[in-house]
Amino acid sequence: MQKYVVKEIQRPALALVQQYRQLDVSTVYEAQGKQGIMNPRLKPILSNKIIVGPAVTVICQAGDNLMIHAAIEVCKPGDILVITTAGDCVAGMIGELIVTALMKKGVQGVIIDSGIRDVRQLRALDFPVWTRDILSQGTNKIKGGWVNAPATCGDVTVAPGDLIMADDDGVVVIKKEDLQSTLDLSNARLRKEEGTKAKIDSGQISVDFYNLRPVLEAEGVVYYENEEELLQAKHS
Repeated sequence: MQKYVVKEIQRPALALVQQYRQLDVSTVYEAQGKQGIMNPRLKPILSNKIIVGPAVTVICQAGDNLMIHAAIEVCKPGDILVITTAGDCVAGMIGELIVTALMKKGVQGVIIDSGIRDVRQLRALDFPVWTRDILSQGTNKIKGGWVNAPATCGDVTVAPGDLIMADDDGVVVIKKEDLQSTLDLSNARLRKEEGTKAKIDSGQISVDFYNLRPVLEAEGVVYYENEEELLQAKHS
């Protein structure tokens, strides 16, 4: 298969991206039918961070970060670099120097289904990264791959220009063709949650306003007034 770099990709409108910044990963994931969530093995190195932006995708050969260097050139402010490898890899594919270059380009953060290193320095730079592994093992720069090709990262296929959202709950992908519909569904979910919060504030309990008592009954869940009644039931 031909290796390549696509220099220009279609990115979501900034106004649309800004609206997604008012949301969170769990809301979007639920709104789009529990789809698009990356494998939880990808963990953030920083807490209390949220990034939202278009994906620039990179597929490297295992243990070789040549294509990450190629990707830096095509990144634009607000992008999120999504990196995966052809073949399993735990090596430190990015570190302080690459991140410094990405920050210079205005990249928001990195999602990488492989390893990183220089974590202390990356935290000092306050640069968000979601990664599978942390290891000081270095890489080569001799093998070609792909920039802005469809890439599978965290078991989810990401197309260039898809919207990435990442926070403490994980990483979710919103397909560019679904951006408006997912946004509408997410906002509707938020409105519904506001109604639920109002019920809780008024003293209602979820087992009632979700009508869960018939479910408990169907599952054979029995209520006892106290432990003594339970013990009597066990010995009867």
